[in-house]
Amino acid sequence: MTVLSAQEILLGANDLPVLPAVVLELLQSMADEGSNVEQLALKISHDQALAAKTLRLANSSFYGLSRQVTSIMEATTILGLRTLRSIATAAGLVGGFSRTGCRGFDFDAFWRHSIGTALCARGIAKSVQLDEDAAFTLGLLHDIGRLVMVSGYPERYALALDYRRQHDCLLIDAELSAFGTDHTAVGSLVAERWRFAPVMVSAIADHHAPPVASVLGLVDVVHVADNMAHALELSQPGEEAVPPLSVASWARTGLSDETCFRIFKSVEEQHGLVCQTLLS
Repeated sequence: MTVLSAQEILLGANDLPVLPAVVLELLQSMADEGSNVEQLALKISHDQALAAKTLRLANSSFYGLSRQVTSIMEATTILGLRTLRSIATAAGLVGGFSRTGCRGFDFDAFWRHSIGTALCARGIAKSVQLDEDAAFTLGLLHDIGRLVMVSGYPERYALALDYRRQHDCLLIDAELSAFGTDHTAVGSLVAERWRFAPVMVSAIADHHAPPVASVLGLVDVVHVADNMAHALELSQPGEEAVPPLSVASWARTGLSDETCFRIFKSVEEQHGLVCQTLLS
């Protein structure tokens, strides 16, 4: 079977979604503290489907507002721009990919895992005082390369899924066997094409193998969160083995057992609600 590069896979993925302009702007503005709040809120409001799902999640018990908000601007005022941006981004991303027919690939399970990773990343980031909303968005996006591979090469990706079952291996290893590359390489190219901030591109590229570093970064948060979400079996029981955990990344988080159990409890309580809101 011909080996494909990540660049070739990206070029072959004709169904790569053109995300709503406002969602791309939200993603690209994550590192920009000078974003115009009123302009972004207005742009979200003009996309009725996006605005409706954003308000639905903002009003859910996940954010614990004391009263319902009825407009995007009101939600921004109460929750803050960064939180509103992560909510709208989640709503736009989950609805942005078409469900291409790929034998054995479960789109809902994919998003349940991604949402679980996002919730774990948010909990970890809060504990270590990193950007919770950036961590949530990266958790949601960390496996985006898989959707590109599925949409562009569904038959070959089905072979990767077959290989995983036959060899009882991690899906990333099955991808390497079927394609010659994996979803981290493809995902980082997608992030570059969508002009994500470099820190987001790096976190997507390295979330299975964080680089050596002296300080804790978002890539460590996403790596540990991905591991947690697999361990909690948030997509569906027995879907995939827990990937190897970087001891260095784990050490950099400095998470205590008590903190981990608190994150697990919170994620398990929130996961069903957020999935219902974003996937329905």
